[in-house]
Amino acid sequence: MPGIAVGDGIAYRDYTAAVVTRAEQCGFDSLWVGEHVVFPDPMPPYPYSADGTFPLPPNTDVPDPIAWLAHAGAITSTIKLATGAVILPQRNPVVLAKELATVDLLSGGRVLFGVGVGWMPDEARALGVPFEERGRRTEEFIAAMRALWTSDLSTFEGRHAGFRRVRSYPKPAAKDRRIPIIVGGGGPIGARRAGRLGDGYYPFHTTLDDLAGLLEVMRKAAVDADRDPDGIEVSVLSFAASGDEQVSPALLEEYRRMEDLGVSRVVVARLFDDTGTKAVDAIERLAEELLGAL
Repeated sequence: MPGIAVGDGIAYRDYTAAVVTRAEQCGFDSLWVGEHVVFPDPMPPYPYSADGTFPLPPNTDVPDPIAWLAHAGAITSTIKLATGAVILPQRNPVVLAKELATVDLLSGGRVLFGVGVGWMPDEARALGVPFEERGRRTEEFIAAMRALWTSDLSTFEGRHAGFRRVRSYPKPAAKDRRIPIIVGGGGPIGARRAGRLGDGYYPFHTTLDDLAGLLEVMRKAAVDADRDPDGIEVSVLSFAASGDEQVSPALLEEYRRMEDLGVSRVVVARLFDDTGTKAVDAIERLAEELLGAL
């Protein structure tokens, strides 16, 4: 499989330095860090677990992903830097376009911009954002940010974002001035959005059958939008290798079957590595068990 990635880090300097440098040395493709600005109390049911339990306690240190990736990029040289995912409708797209272009340029073009619409209404309300309009805001913000990146003199007019004849520099490092936008989502709405708008697609993996169905939806949406579905890179979040147990032959076979479905990258969640030593041990073990076998 072309790329195996490692997931979230904790917002402390020594931990981050140990994790990101060892991940790069071991040959991991990318670092992915998610986002939550606040956690409401009590937490609402989590839509991506069987019992509705969120996988982290509410007092977990969740760093700002752009700042964290800027630091990670400064102490590495080749590993890609991915948001997995920024809750885009909660952001100011003009400011965010500037931040991401800056990190991308400083890191030598290593940023992958994963976006999601969010799932916690109380978090959106705490930021003064209408939760019910998150899908429309996300799609407008993607278009607005691309306009700021790719044009010398940018104009965009939408319901939730708009500007006329503005200049935003620096631009991303790539010759086409684009940062890959990877659209996340665990259901058909996200799959269709990725097909219409994304450079990549980031579904939460549950079963191979569910994944196959989502990829079919994504590819149909791409074709309907006159886009090449094979040009949309697929990255899948997997919790299956997040424990301390040895990676099983069955899991390796599952990852191989994902590749047959068109998956390019598996993002291995490391949500429970609460010490730097444990995190580095896990990275080394996963490098041996996964990178050497796939």
